[in-house]
Amino acid sequence: MVGCGDVGLRLIAQRAGQPNRLRIIATARRPEQLAAIRAAGAIALACDLDDRRSVSRLSALSRWMVHLAPPPAEGPGDRRTRWLTAACSRGVTARASARLSYVSTTGVYGDCAGAQIDETRPLQPSNPRAARRVAAEQTLRAFGSRTGTRVTLLRAPGIYAQDRLPLERLRQGQPALLPADDVYTNHIHADDLAHAAWLALFRARGGRSFNICDDTDLRMGDYFDVVADGTGLPRPPRMSRAEVAARVSPMMLSFMRDSRRISNTRMKRELRLRLQVADVHALLALL
Repeated sequence: MVGCGDVGLRLIAQRAGQPNRLRIIATARRPEQLAAIRAAGAIALACDLDDRRSVSRLSALSRWMVHLAPPPAEGPGDRRTRWLTAACSRGVTARASARLSYVSTTGVYGDCAGAQIDETRPLQPSNPRAARRVAAEQTLRAFGSRTGTRVTLLRAPGIYAQDRLPLERLRQGQPALLPADDVYTNHIHADDLAHAAWLALFRARGGRSFNICDDTDLRMGDYFDVVADGTGLPRPPRMSRAEVAARVSPMMLSFMRDSRRISNTRMKRELRLRLQVADVHALLALL
C-alpha cells in the first residue's frame, strides 16, 4: 500500500479481521504515520515519494498494490507515480497476476454544469490539481499496457466519515453559495472507499475506471445544511459567488466551481460494492 493515510489505515483494519490474513506492507513518510501503520497490524516501510532513490525500494515487493498517494502539490504531471511505475517495471515480469488499484479523483471530469455523468464522460480537468491526477491515470494506464499489470482507476469525490465532517468550517461560519449559484457535490464514506480499493484488485478488468460515490444527491450548500442540522451547529450563511470568493480558500473556491452528479452504477454492478453508508443522511443518523 503506497501512501498510507486515513483510508489506508481503514483498509488495513478491514483486512486484519479476515481469515487467511495477508502480510500488508504500507508506506509512509512521517514517523507518526509509520507508528499508526504498525499499531494497525501492518508492516511499516518508510518511503519518501519525492525521493526517487527512496521510491526505488518499492520494486518487486508485492504482486498486489493499492496506490493512495496524491500527486505533488505543484508542478506538471505526477512524478511520484512516474517514479513508482518505473521502479515496479523492473520486477513486474517476475510477478504473476500483478494488480494495482489507484485512488484518483472525480475532479478529472471538471465542471459538468450539474449534469448526470458516468465513466464515459471525457476528462476535462478545470484546475492544475485535477490535471495532475489525469497525468497519473495516464501513466498508470501506460504501465498496465506495458507490463500486463491489471490496473484499475478509482475516482473518488469528497471523502467523509464520523471524524471527517466539515464541523470546523461550520463553527467558523464560513459561507456557502446561494442556491442560484450552488453546485452539485458528490461523496463517499472513507470505509467504503477503502473497501472499494480492495475489491478493485480482484473484481475489476484491467484498465477499467470506476466512480466510487455513495447515493448522496445534494448541492454543496445543502450538504453543509444537512451536516449542520445533524450536529446541532448553525447553518452556514448563503452568499453570492463573488462574496464567497473573498471569504474562502482558493482550494475551497475551486471545489465550488465544478458541478457534477456522478453515477455509481458501474461500481455497484462490476465491483459489487455494497455501501456501508448509503449517503450522508445515513451517517448522520448514526451520530
